[in-house]
Amino acid sequence: MRRPPRTAALASAAVLVLAGGVALLPSVTASAATACAVGYSVTNQWSTGFQGNVVITNNSAATSSWTLTFDFPGTQKVTQGWSGKWSQSGASVTVVNESWNGVIATGGSVSAGFLADWSGSNPAPTAFKLNGVACNTDASPSPTPTPTATPTTTTPATTAPKLHVSGNKIVDASGAEHLLHGVNRSGTEFMCVQGYGIFDGTVDDAAIAAMLTWNIDTVRIPLNEECWLGLSNINSAYGGTAYINAVKDYATRLEAHGITPVLELHWSHGQYTGNSAGCSDLYATCQKPMPDTEYTPSFWTSVANTFKSDQSVVFDLFNEPYPDRATSTLTQAWTCWRDGGTCPGIGYSVAGMQTLVNAVRGTGAQNVILLGGLAYSNDLGQWLAYKPTDSTGNLAAAVHVYNFNTCGSSSCWDSTLAPVLAQVPLVAGEIGENTCGHAFIDQFMAWLDAHDSSYLGWTWNTWDCAAGPSLISAYDGTATAYGAGLKAHLLSLG
Repeated sequence: MRRPPRTAALASAAVLVLAGGVALLPSVTASAATACAVGYSVTNQWSTGFQGNVVITNNSAATSSWTLTFDFPGTQKVTQGWSGKWSQSGASVTVVNESWNGVIATGGSVSAGFLADWSGSNPAPTAFKLNGVACNTDASPSPTPTPTATPTTTTPATTAPKLHVSGNKIVDASGAEHLLHGVNRSGTEFMCVQGYGIFDGTVDDAAIAAMLTWNIDTVRIPLNEECWLGLSNINSAYGGTAYINAVKDYATRLEAHGITPVLELHWSHGQYTGNSAGCSDLYATCQKPMPDTEYTPSFWTSVANTFKSDQSVVFDLFNEPYPDRATSTLTQAWTCWRDGGTCPGIGYSVAGMQTLVNAVRGTGAQNVILLGGLAYSNDLGQWLAYKPTDSTGNLAAAVHVYNFNTCGSSSCWDSTLAPVLAQVPLVAGEIGENTCGHAFIDQFMAWLDAHDSSYLGWTWNTWDCAAGPSLISAYDGTATAYGAGLKAHLLSLG
């Protein structure tokens, strides 16, 4: 999609989850006599801030709502929280349940996370109360507990396959064809630049497990180049090392569940105010017509260096190019797409697809690369004629198809997509419809199945499907009316 179907004002329920690393947990154990137990962990820490998590276990009667309170012993100040309404007065922190997680059954648990600033030292709180009742009362934790390294990931039953291109197929290490069937997971392209966090919604192991109930084997992760590079306009809590580590962690945990991560550049730098401009901002706050030479090659060099030893990860170089809206002819647009430089109608220096392929391959990375065409990746009419050269031969074409696109009929797919997929793998990186139904994607998925092509639904986020194609209403995998179509189809694939 050209932009997430919700704005910054609606992104207040920000989520930053870095589960999957090593959590440092105070040595607190609950006994049968303890009314409740609270585990406190620091899951990531940097020079001025940290990410924390609390796990509340209820050993009394089931709750219909809950309030957790504790005091920070140091200078810590909560700046953002999720899975609960977080507030702080002085050193005292209060967390109140959300509408969806107020019930904690007897013996059940609930977790909530937060970001906080700190200076000097970062000692853990030692006293917690759940609904006014003291927790961990039989454990007598030390004021400065000894951290115990506890892995927060589950043991994977499978791992994602190593992929490469063979002819017009994506294949695994054994040479068997591997089709990509899954979803997009929006948030990492806009949350950081809007100052709300890194992820939009839950990305923990439970949320990944919910994807598996749909038979999802691929997740496309939109990225923001300014956040990855940690530019000065990005809050350091959400950019640079913090952002990179969050993306790495999520990709690693997806792979551990057998899911292929697709990393794609969604929002980039460069001021464009011409035809169909998404914004007038210089910064990476919307979809631009083409990548920029100032930052995009450096972005892809860094991403490729980060993942070049892992061929389970697929690279999608640029979300939805639209130089055809800026230039006067298709020849100019396709030349701009491949070669970049000074492109008619675009006021910044453009990094063409050949430059970005070279940036990736210059690191030694041999990961499969996806390239979307013109018209927001809906037009592949001259993709083969302008295909960049690639020393590894690991290029695939990407197409985005929605019910409102120009190329949204089987006749167009037959005439423009079929010739491309006859020579290279075809991945429909985004499919969807804005009707809250699934008749259109049902038709397109059937066509793609018949042509041995891959597809990913937009998007695994809990937005209103009437405002845009949102697949779920909860991160436990509850499908919207639109998402029900994708879910049923993926399950039918076996």
